[in-house]
Amino acid sequence: MLIDTHCHLDMLDLTPYNHDLHAALDAAYQQGVRQLLSISVDLKNMETILGFTQRAGVYASCGVHPLHSEGLITDGHLLRQHAANSRIIAIGETGLDYFYEASEEAHEAQQVSFMHHLKTAGELGLPVIVHTRSAKNDTLSLIRQHGNPNTAGVLHCFTEDYDMAKAALDENYLISISGIVTFKTATDLKETVKKLPLESLIVETDAPYLAPVPHRGKKNEPKYVSEVAQYVADLKGIRYEALLEATAQNFHRVFSQANPQDQLQLVSQKETH
Repeated sequence: MLIDTHCHLDMLDLTPYNHDLHAALDAAYQQGVRQLLSISVDLKNMETILGFTQRAGVYASCGVHPLHSEGLITDGHLLRQHAANSRIIAIGETGLDYFYEASEEAHEAQQVSFMHHLKTAGELGLPVIVHTRSAKNDTLSLIRQHGNPNTAGVLHCFTEDYDMAKAALDENYLISISGIVTFKTATDLKETVKKLPLESLIVETDAPYLAPVPHRGKKNEPKYVSEVAQYVADLKGIRYEALLEATAQNFHRVFSQANPQDQLQLVSQKETH
């Protein structure tokens, strides 16, 4: 099963689909996508994100991105409130981003928010979706201190080094590979993917960002996850079908509240409008 394990359906450019999300999801279906995880970056938009999950095969997360400084949380109340919905199968996107935020004050606010995401996820038995950039040591430290290795999570859109990936694996985390791996400049990432065990990997688009080659420079969308998967399969020297089977098993092992039988179906024009 092909799964886009990380996309932002509320941010997609739907212009090519006459502003119809169902048509974009149909295009993904036609490329083999059967499940999607629509990621929250701001709790203010949860009603919209939950609306997407009315379609079979679409799940959601709840969380606040570390760069959403005005919405960073200081307790887990709202996370618990939103996560009561059965279509919420993960906490996040959360984490640390020191690349765009240089001040110590900003770093501390991110750390507090990340800590509460980790603690709440552990209490609820949900995995955590972690964004990390230029914050390797603090990210791993907080995961070890406050995370629950039994429910763990994923380092999404991974671009860090093999040592960080290995440390995350030791905490039962998955490593998610995006279209970045197809970029010519991503030589270190390609080598890391080759080294990582197959049972540690999943694939994503992070749509509408980071479209894979040959679509780089265009808006990304869920259907392109098939090209990320093919590229990773080629790097690993395995059949495409074997990569899909392994990554789906990995996803459902960690994101255990996603039902493998709950899959995307085509929506007819009559039903869509």
